Amino acid sequence: MRTWSPSGMPDLTGRKAVVTGANSGIGLPTALELARHGAEVVVTARDAVKGEATLAAIRQEVPDAKVTYGRLDLADLASVREFASTVDRVDLLVNNAGIGLIPRRLTKDGFELQFGTNHLGHFALTGLLLPLLLRAGQARVVTVSSDAHAGGRIDFDDLALERGYGRMSAYGRSKLANLLFTLELQRRAEKAGADLLSAASHPGMTATNIVKVGPLKPLMALIMRSPAAGAVPSLYAATSPEIRGGEFVGPKTKLLTPSKTARSGELAARLWEVSSELTGVRFEEIAYS
Repeated sequence: MRTWSPSGMPDLTGRKAVVTGANSGIGLPTALELARHGAEVVVTARDAVKGEATLAAIRQEVPDAKVTYGRLDLADLASVREFASTVDRVDLLVNNAGIGLIPRRLTKDGFELQFGTNHLGHFALTGLLLPLLLRAGQARVVTVSSDAHAGGRIDFDDLALERGYGRMSAYGRSKLANLLFTLELQRRAEKAGADLLSAASHPGMTATNIVKVGPLKPLMALIMRSPAAGAVPSLYAATSPEIRGGEFVGPKTKLLTPSKTARSGELAARLWEVSSELTGVRFEEIAYS
């Protein structure tokens, strides 16, 4: 695939985007470039102070940026519902926020934290915003995954990982869930004839705040790519006219092949139903098989 940079993004005037976890990591340059190219952007974060600081940082680069802050904690389904209720329209949803490589913890709703935040929170948010996305026309949902998905396994009998927890394996599981969701959303959109494109991105080894604790954190800035470079796959997936539904964009905008497990329609359908039951969110506008 030819070399691509955010300078090649189309004019996004009139489009409205929601970017989760936009206060740091690849979320900030993602929101910045969307705003730079004319989109109205809602940046989300758990902390209002950090959210407002993000708005200031974007406006410093793009003085006329149309940006607002929305409080969103993906580890709390009540917060997801509250945030979704404040959104009046949306053309583009970037499911960017994530955590990884942390000790075993639980979300407010009792889910294993990496799975609950990275997958279930975004599953619920997408479902709640789906009516607005479909109303917009030519809508896109971009979900950030990782090549770590290849090592992920989903045991539906132990979703809380009570029988065994590994920081990396739990992270890989959440990223596998992200890809399964991305591909299943595209399948269901196509079956329903919905004007919606679902794609995934992998930022590559990027120096972000996704690792909250642990021995790797001090080394990240020394050996990994910048957040701006890590945001390129998401921006390409979100805006390029060349993207097709279900594609998985990696570093240098190279199209990646999801693992065999991630391509399993049977596994994706089961995860979808379980996620609906756990979150209480159903995608009523997307046909069910």
